[in-house]
Amino acid sequence: MEDAANKEANWIAGIKPPAEMLTMSITEIYEKECREQPQRLADLLQAYQEDETILKELNKLKRLVEGRGPILFIGMGASYCSSIAASLWMQACGRSSFYADAGEWLHYATPVWNQVAGSILTTASGESAELVHLCREYGDKLLALLCNNQKSACWSIARDRLPLLAGPEYANATKTYTNAAAACIVVASQLAGYAWQRDVAPLLEVYGSALDPIFLLRNELENFCRDAANIELIGRGPGYGAAIMGALCIREMTGKRAAAHTGAGFRHGPILDVNESHVAVIFAIGHTAELGVQLAEDCNARGGRVILVSSETHPANDKLLPVKIGAVPEPWEALTSVLVPQALTLSMIEQYGSNLRPRFQYGVMKE
Repeated sequence: MEDAANKEANWIAGIKPPAEMLTMSITEIYEKECREQPQRLADLLQAYQEDETILKELNKLKRLVEGRGPILFIGMGASYCSSIAASLWMQACGRSSFYADAGEWLHYATPVWNQVAGSILTTASGESAELVHLCREYGDKLLALLCNNQKSACWSIARDRLPLLAGPEYANATKTYTNAAAACIVVASQLAGYAWQRDVAPLLEVYGSALDPIFLLRNELENFCRDAANIELIGRGPGYGAAIMGALCIREMTGKRAAAHTGAGFRHGPILDVNESHVAVIFAIGHTAELGVQLAEDCNARGGRVILVSSETHPANDKLLPVKIGAVPEPWEALTSVLVPQALTLSMIEQYGSNLRPRFQYGVMKE
């Protein structure tokens, strides 16, 4: 009976899936979860403005770290990607902040933990081995948990915690990345004293209106990338987190290899092997957008193909496929830009099948 109880408790997000979900294919589930993102995002942003428990936690966290050292954002996988925009945004707002891979922090950096004012741990499952370890062994530190599973080990241990409200997710991290990135940005804004609430309406308008048109382009995106030996996603600032997440999405769902780079990092070496077999997905967004456009031109000059994600209009040709998406206040482009690799991934698995099967329960998570 105990083993059965443990298995029941291990449902994704702590919730048993509805019967109809168990009969859906991974492709159907993936598309469904992608299309849920606008509503899940809207629900989270409303809760973080109105829910008294959440507001109390946000205000408490701000008091605890006020006037102290840097803020650390820690995560693994998609949660690590979610942390990047938040940390960089705090820096832009004049508050010292850094982001860290939970495994690297756990094994190499804990001796300097006292030098940070507070740490934001982000996790969809709440069961990642590294994050559970950090919560258990370093509970005396100032930790705040952002988690999508209120029945998880991390949630039960943490003293200060905030929900991600993305709902159960059975394919790749789509809506959990979106909501985690949004929650991290809200926390960063709150700690930096930035009135993030004024950005909500323009963000939701652009995000909600962008998803369907971008997903209608998915076959064109896949056709443009067909037979590519390499697909590499490139971004700067908040777009770098989106690039990592986009590459993870392609690799996990399709089994095709994709990698992410910063714009500057790509120029220092990887650009040298760009040729006709190479596709770059470049996020030319935010205040460094022009650098992305210049990189696209240089990749084209070497024979490479480029999907250029931008809020500006660019002419298409046989080597350049521009995808226009509405401008949003920084750093929210970390959410909107990732819609393009999500759409590309959907077309790839529709045509060639998925590398993954639906996952309804958490498996063993190792360091």
